[in-house]
Amino acid sequence: MARRPVQVIAVTGGKGGVGKSNVSVNLAIALAEMGRRVVVLDADLGLANIDILLGISANKTIENVLRGECDLREVMVKGPGGIRIVPASSGTQKLSQLNSMEHAGLIQAFSDLGDDIDVLIVDTAAGISDTVLSFVRASQEVIMVVTDEPTSITDAYAQIKLLNRDYGMFRFRIVANMVRTPQEGTALFAKLTKVTDRFLEVALQYVGAIPQDDAVKRAVQRQKAVIEAYPRAKASTAFRALAKKVDAWPLPSSPRGHLEFFVDRLVQEVGA
Repeated sequence: MARRPVQVIAVTGGKGGVGKSNVSVNLAIALAEMGRRVVVLDADLGLANIDILLGISANKTIENVLRGECDLREVMVKGPGGIRIVPASSGTQKLSQLNSMEHAGLIQAFSDLGDDIDVLIVDTAAGISDTVLSFVRASQEVIMVVTDEPTSITDAYAQIKLLNRDYGMFRFRIVANMVRTPQEGTALFAKLTKVTDRFLEVALQYVGAIPQDDAVKRAVQRQKAVIEAYPRAKASTAFRALAKKVDAWPLPSSPRGHLEFFVDRLVQEVGA
């Protein structure tokens, strides 16, 4: 029996503080509300924050999988809305410097989940480290989270340029986060495309904006996702709209759509 394709989406952004983890978690919950089986991988290895963001206590982490002490299913914890989370260790230097064998072993564990998952959301670390680039390049879709700050636009451009120039990636989906108006979101996208159109051969697609919303800050203080704590908030409505767009993206065709492809790509990247 043929395995179902799995949508693997990297949520990244170059710079820290743009709200990548918030986007990852709330998008995951919104997709789960639509009946999708969603797993979120906290790929900020060494500086985990999704479990903290959601007030979840993790007894085991990716580090236990790497040590061969347990499998991935034992590590996953249930999150709000029925999502599952693979927590990373916080403050573990070793995890932020995985060797190729460990990195490959970590992702190999995901191939066993192929029949039990529709969407894998990979919440990357900030910056353009080898680990971040490996996760992004192995994913089928890339959501670049940007805010209306010069440093965010500059860092997003730098990451897109690196992925395009050195690794041939050309399609990036852009989400404008923490915008005051819808017009600010489209203007932000225009700023980014003005630079990429001039210097790079890439295709950027604007997939929407998440408004600046005090409910997000209140939800973070309560260690909850805004879509769970304040389902009628402006940001929650925007995350649901984003999820509908994401759900309409075409599924990758076999064999590229299998988690094994994600595994194989990542093994190639870290072993290069």
